[in-house]
Amino acid sequence: MKFNRYVASTIFLAAFASLPVLAQTRPTGAQPKPAVTQPAPAQTTAQSNAPVPDTKIALIYSEAFLDSKAGIARFNTLLTTLNREFQPRQTELQQLEQKMTQLQDEITKAQAAASVVDPNSLRAKADTLEQMKKDYQRKAEDGQALYNKRRGEIFQPLNDDIGKALEVYAKAHNINVIIDGSQVPVVYAADAIDITRAFIQEFNSKNPATASVTTPK
Repeated sequence: MKFNRYVASTIFLAAFASLPVLAQTRPTGAQPKPAVTQPAPAQTTAQSNAPVPDTKIALIYSEAFLDSKAGIARFNTLLTTLNREFQPRQTELQQLEQKMTQLQDEITKAQAAASVVDPNSLRAKADTLEQMKKDYQRKAEDGQALYNKRRGEIFQPLNDDIGKALEVYAKAHNINVIIDGSQVPVVYAADAIDITRAFIQEFNSKNPATASVTTPK
Protein backbone atom coordinates (compact mmCIF):
# COMPACT_ATOMS: atom_id res chain seq x y z
CA MET A 1 0.00 0.00 0.00
CA LYS A 2 1.43 3.37 -1.03
CA PHE A 3 0.82 6.69 0.66
CA ASN A 4 1.69 10.04 -0.92
CA ARG A 5 2.48 13.15 1.06
CA TYR A 6 2.72 16.84 0.31
CA VAL A 7 4.19 19.57 2.50
CA ALA A 8 2.55 22.93 2.09
CA SER A 9 3.93 26.34 3.21
CA THR A 10 3.17 26.00 6.91
CA ILE A 11 0.97 22.97 6.71
CA PHE A 12 1.37 19.36 5.98
CA LEU A 13 -1.43 17.47 4.23
CA ALA A 14 -1.50 13.79 3.39
CA ALA A 15 -2.83 13.37 -0.16
CA PHE A 16 -4.63 10.24 -1.27
CA ALA A 17 -6.19 9.53 -4.63
CA SER A 18 -9.94 9.91 -4.88
CA LEU A 19 -11.84 6.66 -5.06
CA PRO A 20 -15.01 6.47 -7.22
CA VAL A 21 -16.75 3.72 -5.25
CA LEU A 22 -16.60 1.90 -1.97
CA ALA A 23 -15.42 -1.70 -2.15
CA GLN A 24 -17.46 -4.58 -0.79
CA THR A 25 -17.01 -6.07 2.65
CA ARG A 26 -18.36 -8.75 4.93
CA PRO A 27 -19.09 -7.93 8.59
CA THR A 28 -17.32 -10.09 11.15
CA GLY A 29 -18.11 -10.43 14.84
CA ALA A 30 -20.70 -8.44 16.73
CA GLN A 31 -19.73 -5.04 15.24
CA PRO A 32 -20.85 -4.41 11.63
CA LYS A 33 -18.22 -3.00 9.29
CA PRO A 34 -19.08 0.39 7.72
CA ALA A 35 -19.12 -0.40 4.00
CA VAL A 36 -21.46 -1.02 1.12
CA THR A 37 -22.22 -4.64 0.23
CA GLN A 38 -22.56 -5.31 -3.47
CA PRO A 39 -23.76 -8.78 -4.55
CA ALA A 40 -21.51 -10.63 -6.99
CA PRO A 41 -23.01 -11.14 -10.43
CA ALA A 42 -24.66 -14.58 -10.63
CA GLN A 43 -23.54 -15.52 -14.13
CA THR A 44 -22.44 -19.05 -13.32
CA THR A 45 -22.61 -21.40 -10.37
CA ALA A 46 -18.85 -21.18 -9.92
CA GLN A 47 -18.95 -17.38 -9.81
CA SER A 48 -21.91 -17.31 -7.42
CA ASN A 49 -20.16 -19.59 -4.96
CA ALA A 50 -16.80 -17.78 -5.18
CA PRO A 51 -15.57 -16.21 -1.92
CA VAL A 52 -16.17 -12.47 -1.57
CA PRO A 53 -12.94 -10.66 -0.54
CA ASP A 54 -12.99 -8.52 2.60
CA THR A 55 -12.11 -4.86 1.95
CA LYS A 56 -11.92 -2.21 4.68
CA ILE A 57 -11.97 1.49 3.98
CA ALA A 58 -10.91 4.05 6.56
CA LEU A 59 -11.11 7.83 6.66
CA ILE A 60 -8.46 10.22 7.96
CA TYR A 61 -8.35 14.02 8.14
CA SER A 62 -4.73 15.01 7.60
CA GLU A 63 -5.37 18.67 8.48
CA ALA A 64 -5.77 17.47 12.09
CA PHE A 65 -2.06 16.54 12.04
CA LEU A 66 -1.32 20.28 12.35
CA ASP A 67 -3.37 20.93 15.47
CA SER A 68 -1.05 22.58 17.98
CA LYS A 69 -2.53 20.64 20.89
CA ALA A 70 -4.03 17.44 19.52
CA GLY A 71 -2.05 16.99 16.32
CA ILE A 72 1.25 15.31 15.52
CA ALA A 73 3.69 16.69 18.06
CA ARG A 74 6.70 16.75 15.75
CA PHE A 75 5.02 19.28 13.45
CA ASN A 76 5.14 22.09 15.99
CA THR A 77 8.70 21.22 16.97
CA LEU A 78 9.92 21.31 13.39
CA LEU A 79 7.95 24.45 12.53
CA THR A 80 9.41 26.24 15.55
CA THR A 81 12.90 25.19 14.47
CA LEU A 82 12.28 26.40 10.92
CA ASN A 83 10.94 29.79 12.00
CA ARG A 84 13.80 30.23 14.46
CA GLU A 85 16.33 29.71 11.67
CA PHE A 86 14.71 32.41 9.54
CA GLN A 87 13.97 34.89 12.32
CA PRO A 88 17.10 36.99 11.53
CA ARG A 89 15.97 37.39 7.92
CA GLN A 90 12.48 38.30 9.07
CA THR A 91 13.85 40.87 11.48
CA GLU A 92 16.03 42.39 8.76
CA LEU A 93 13.02 42.78 6.46
CA GLN A 94 10.96 44.33 9.24
CA GLN A 95 13.69 46.86 9.99
CA LEU A 96 14.07 47.71 6.31
CA GLU A 97 10.33 48.17 6.02
CA GLN A 98 10.35 50.57 8.99
CA LYS A 99 13.13 52.62 7.37
CA MET A 100 11.19 52.81 4.11
CA THR A 101 8.09 53.98 5.95
CA GLN A 102 10.08 56.62 7.81
CA LEU A 103 11.74 57.90 4.63
CA GLN A 104 8.41 57.99 2.80
CA ASP A 105 6.94 60.07 5.62
CA GLU A 106 9.87 62.51 5.37
CA ILE A 107 9.33 62.89 1.63
CA THR A 108 5.58 63.36 2.02
CA LYS A 109 6.02 66.02 4.72
CA ALA A 110 8.68 67.84 2.68
CA GLN A 111 6.44 67.94 -0.38
CA ALA A 112 3.55 69.29 1.70
CA ALA A 113 5.65 71.87 3.55
CA ALA A 114 4.90 75.53 2.96
CA SER A 115 8.58 76.44 2.99
CA VAL A 116 10.84 75.97 -0.01
CA VAL A 117 12.44 72.52 -0.16
CA ASP A 118 15.75 71.80 -1.83
CA PRO A 119 14.74 69.77 -4.92
CA ASN A 120 18.09 68.00 -5.02
CA SER A 121 17.66 66.80 -1.43
CA LEU A 122 14.14 65.65 -2.15
CA ARG A 123 15.25 63.83 -5.29
CA ALA A 124 18.06 62.13 -3.39
CA LYS A 125 15.62 60.85 -0.80
CA ALA A 126 13.27 59.60 -3.49
CA ASP A 127 16.14 57.74 -5.19
CA THR A 128 17.17 56.24 -1.86
CA LEU A 129 13.62 55.10 -1.20
CA GLU A 130 13.38 53.51 -4.63
CA GLN A 131 16.60 51.59 -4.07
CA MET A 132 15.40 50.45 -0.65
CA LYS A 133 12.21 49.11 -2.22
CA LYS A 134 14.24 47.12 -4.75
CA ASP A 135 16.47 45.74 -1.99
CA TYR A 136 13.43 44.80 0.07
CA GLN A 137 11.81 43.01 -2.87
CA ARG A 138 14.98 41.09 -3.67
CA LYS A 139 15.63 40.05 -0.08
CA ALA A 140 12.01 39.03 0.40
CA GLU A 141 12.05 36.84 -2.72
CA ASP A 142 15.41 35.29 -1.84
CA GLY A 143 14.27 34.65 1.71
CA GLN A 144 11.04 33.00 0.55
CA ALA A 145 12.91 30.74 -1.85
CA LEU A 146 15.36 29.68 0.86
CA TYR A 147 12.50 29.19 3.33
CA ASN A 148 10.67 26.91 0.92
CA LYS A 149 13.81 24.89 0.24
CA ARG A 150 14.65 24.55 3.92
CA ARG A 151 11.06 23.69 4.78
CA GLY A 152 11.24 20.74 2.41
CA GLU A 153 14.51 19.57 3.96
CA ILE A 154 13.15 19.76 7.49
CA PHE A 155 9.74 18.22 6.90
CA GLN A 156 10.69 15.48 4.43
CA PRO A 157 11.84 13.01 7.14
CA LEU A 158 8.56 13.51 9.00
CA ASN A 159 6.74 13.20 5.71
CA ASP A 160 8.38 9.82 5.13
CA ASP A 161 7.78 8.66 8.70
CA ILE A 162 4.05 9.42 8.50
CA GLY A 163 3.76 7.59 5.20
CA LYS A 164 5.44 4.50 6.64
CA ALA A 165 3.43 4.71 9.86
CA LEU A 166 0.16 4.91 7.94
CA GLU A 167 1.10 1.83 5.95
CA VAL A 168 1.98 -0.08 9.10
CA TYR A 169 -1.23 1.09 10.78
CA ALA A 170 -3.33 0.04 7.80
CA LYS A 171 -1.81 -3.43 7.64
CA ALA A 172 -2.13 -3.92 11.40
CA HIS A 173 -5.85 -3.09 11.25
CA ASN A 174 -6.60 -4.90 7.98
CA ILE A 175 -7.32 -1.62 6.18
CA ASN A 176 -7.02 -1.78 2.41
CA VAL A 177 -7.76 1.85 1.54
CA ILE A 178 -7.40 5.12 3.47
CA ILE A 179 -9.14 8.22 2.12
CA ASP A 180 -7.97 11.66 3.20
CA GLY A 181 -11.10 13.67 3.99
CA SER A 182 -9.00 16.85 3.95
CA GLN A 183 -8.34 16.32 0.23
CA VAL A 184 -11.35 14.38 -1.03
CA PRO A 185 -14.93 15.66 -0.60
CA VAL A 186 -16.79 13.24 1.67
CA VAL A 187 -20.57 13.28 1.44
CA TYR A 188 -21.06 10.88 4.34
CA ALA A 189 -18.86 8.69 6.49
CA ALA A 190 -19.66 6.86 9.71
CA ASP A 191 -17.65 7.96 12.72
CA ALA A 192 -16.48 4.39 13.16
CA ILE A 193 -14.24 4.57 10.08
CA ASP A 194 -12.50 7.82 11.10
CA ILE A 195 -9.01 6.78 12.27
CA THR A 196 -7.58 10.30 12.61
CA ARG A 197 -7.39 10.51 16.41
CA ALA A 198 -6.31 6.90 16.84
CA PHE A 199 -3.52 7.24 14.29
CA ILE A 200 -2.24 10.53 15.74
CA GLN A 201 -2.13 9.06 19.25
CA GLU A 202 -0.30 5.98 18.06
CA PHE A 203 2.17 8.02 15.98
CA ASN A 204 2.92 10.42 18.86
CA SER A 205 3.47 7.51 21.25
CA LYS A 206 6.09 6.02 18.93
CA ASN A 207 7.63 9.26 17.65
CA PRO A 208 8.82 11.79 20.25
CA ALA A 209 8.25 15.47 19.57
CA THR A 210 11.97 16.20 19.81
CA ALA A 211 13.40 15.34 16.41
CA SER A 212 16.88 15.98 15.10
CA VAL A 213 17.03 18.50 12.28
CA THR A 214 19.75 18.44 9.66
CA THR A 215 21.72 21.66 9.57
CA PRO A 216 21.98 23.14 6.06
CA LYS A 217 25.42 23.01 4.52
